[in-house]
Amino acid sequence: MTTLGAVSANFTRDLDQNYAVISEFVREARERKVDFVAFPEAAIGGYLSSLGNHGDSLKTTKRSLPPAISLDGPELKKVQSLVGDLVVAIGFCELADDGETRYNAAAVLDGGQIYGSYRKVHQPLGEAMSYSAGHDYGVFDTPVGRVGLQICYDKAFPEAARTMALRGAEIVASLSAWPAARTATAEDLQADRWTYRFNQFDIARALDNQIFWVAANQSGTFGSLRYVGNAKVVDPGGNVLATTLLGSGMAVADVDIDETFRTMRAGMFHLRDRRPDVYGALTQTDGLSTAWKELAHA
Repeated sequence: MTTLGAVSANFTRDLDQNYAVISEFVREARERKVDFVAFPEAAIGGYLSSLGNHGDSLKTTKRSLPPAISLDGPELKKVQSLVGDLVVAIGFCELADDGETRYNAAAVLDGGQIYGSYRKVHQPLGEAMSYSAGHDYGVFDTPVGRVGLQICYDKAFPEAARTMALRGAEIVASLSAWPAARTATAEDLQADRWTYRFNQFDIARALDNQIFWVAANQSGTFGSLRYVGNAKVVDPGGNVLATTLLGSGMAVADVDIDETFRTMRAGMFHLRDRRPDVYGALTQTDGLSTAWKELAHA
C-alpha cells in the first residue's frame, strides 16, 4: 500500500511561516504514515497578490513578487532538511540561470534528492506579466512511483495530463493557488463556480487517464485572492478518496497502485484505446476553423 496526502494551507511571503507550515504537515504525515505529500503552488514564498489587468508586474513592482529561488538554493535545501525520507511535491518561484527570468515552478523531492522539476506551461489572465512559461511535461521516477507535476491552470487542459500519462505517470501532483470567482462570488465558497470547476477538473483528469490524482491548493486569502482549498486524492476511476473541502488540512488516502491499475484497466483502458490517427486537429496551429477564430477573438 502507498499512502498519499494532499495539503490545503495558506502560504505567504514569510519564508519562516512557510517552513513552519511545511514542518507541521510533515509531522502529521509521519504520524499518519504518509509516503507522498503534495503541497500547493507557491508554497515557498506565496503566490501573486492579484491577477488580471491588476496583476503583479516586473515592470511596475518587484516588492510584491514572490522570492525567486534556484533549484540548488538554500530554500529547497531547507525544505529537504524538513521532509527527510518523505517524498513531496512543492511549488515555488524559480529563478533561471540568467538571474532574471522567473518561472512558476514545482519540484518533487525528498531529503536526499530532487527527482525532477517543472515549469508551468499554461498561464491564466495576467500571470505572464510576472512569469515566463515552461515548455514540457516531465515524469519522474521516485520511491513512490512515477510522478508527474502540473500547476493550477494546467488542469484545464486535458493534453497536459494525457502527455504525462503516456509517459508512464502513475501519480500526478496538481499544485494550485486556485481562487474563487472574482465576480459574483458565491456566499458559500464550496458552491462557488470556480470551486466547482476546480473539483470537476480533478475528477475528469484522473478518470480520463486512469491515474491517481493528488491535488493540493492554497486556502485562506492572500492579496486580493480568496482561495478555495479542496485538496484531494482521486483514484483512477474518478472517485474522490479524501478531501479537505474549504478548510486547511491534509487529505489522506491509502491506495494500492498496482492492483488498482490492474482492476481499472482490465477492460476499458483509455490509453490503449486511443485513436491518434484522428486527433490531428489537437496539435494544429494553422488552418483553424473560421468559427474558432471568431470565438477566440470575441
